[in-house]
Amino acid sequence: MSRPHHEGRRQGRRARGVGRGRERPEDHAWVRLGAVELMAFFYTLMKFIHIAAAIVAVGSNITYGVWNALGAREPAHVSFMLKGIKFLDDRIANPSYGVLFLTGLLLVFIGHWSITSLWIIVAIVLFVAVAVIGFGVFSPLLKDQIRLADAGDTSSPEFTRLSRRSRMLGPILGVIVIGILVMMVFKPAL
Repeated sequence: MSRPHHEGRRQGRRARGVGRGRERPEDHAWVRLGAVELMAFFYTLMKFIHIAAAIVAVGSNITYGVWNALGAREPAHVSFMLKGIKFLDDRIANPSYGVLFLTGLLLVFIGHWSITSLWIIVAIVLFVAVAVIGFGVFSPLLKDQIRLADAGDTSSPEFTRLSRRSRMLGPILGVIVIGILVMMVFKPAL
């Protein structure tokens, strides 16, 4: 005895030919997405990566002050502390800044922002300033500090001078980064 077929009864997956390798591409939601929805998803994904990279980069940089404070309390560990900062800078913060820059440019073009908008230009100029100060001043300064600390020369006038310059750079870079954040969040019509 077979079951009666009722009108309006929902068919199972097998009756529709779905399952066991018989799935049709149109059964998947991602195939039904149109170009607009796909671009909106890609924009949201890039925005997520952009914000995550900003958190990682800036968050790593903020820890440098903590490392410096700990190193000042225990001079025997200054070399280790400086190498820790260099590791964070080279392997975490700087690559995150690279991802941040690339995803930022992608967001400008995908989001149909005008690259000539003043807030974007100001943000890019500030970003370049951070990169120039970071690579041109901070990194060489950190290498010199590590060299002196490895030689056990942490009480010399040269090391003190380098440490003072390094401590001055933190607030300067912090103010520039806050300027970038203001441009990104508020997008002021300058």
